[in-house]
Amino acid sequence: MRLLFIGDIVGRTGREMLADTLPRLRQSLRPDFTIVNGENAAGGFGITAKIAGEFFDLGADCVTLGNHSWDQREMLSHIDEETRLVRPGNYPAGTPGRGATVLSAGGGRQVMVINLMGRLFMDALDDPFAAADRLLADIAMPRDVDAIVVDFHAEATSEKYAFGHYLDGRASLVVGTHTHVPTADHHIMEHGTAFQSDAGMTGDYDSVIGMRKEISIHRFVRKLPGDRMTPSEGPATLCGLVVDTDDKTGLAVAIRPLRVGGVLSTASGTAE
Repeated sequence: MRLLFIGDIVGRTGREMLADTLPRLRQSLRPDFTIVNGENAAGGFGITAKIAGEFFDLGADCVTLGNHSWDQREMLSHIDEETRLVRPGNYPAGTPGRGATVLSAGGGRQVMVINLMGRLFMDALDDPFAAADRLLADIAMPRDVDAIVVDFHAEATSEKYAFGHYLDGRASLVVGTHTHVPTADHHIMEHGTAFQSDAGMTGDYDSVIGMRKEISIHRFVRKLPGDRMTPSEGPATLCGLVVDTDDKTGLAVAIRPLRVGGVLSTASGTAE
């Protein structure tokens, strides 16, 4: 099975890049299942039902979220209605939505998508390691699903690596989001789980992690409140990765970076 994961969509320029690029990627890469992180899609803060619907219309099979899940208040009700939207599964019990979902992929196969959030330098949520154990307690590859993808929305690289090793052999892919910079550490771990500590964002990289650089610089230099953070709107780079799995085990056999457009070097997501 081929999995396509696209990193955090940031603002209007990120959405436009996804709209322009995803249909072509689906033709050239022919993924069986596509996941998009959309937690910064609405002006850099959260996602709306309309934007989520646009992503699904473009070909996304699932949209994951993160620490900005509730910035657009309409999601508090809409997320219960849309099984293809996944928020971090270590929010407290009773939080709207779901931390995991199982969806259909090409060829009648099933993919489980899990979203969890780290705790280092982040909001103090429940233990993501224990939450992963709970979500995976009754589901395993290839008995119940053909692939398992975990979007680990976290700040610290150390926590992301520890989490990847913790799930090594139990998931097809563990990929970090949130820090908005694509890392060069994509590889398959010892027991067969593909890993990258951050997929990067889909947004304008002539910025400070997707936000207007002038506003960010002012805050760092002056240490005073300034204008509200707003997304930079120059040409975007789409960032993500492509993972191929073994249908007999669900584990990864290949992982390749994907970078299209904008100011970063290009990576096609295909074998060289």
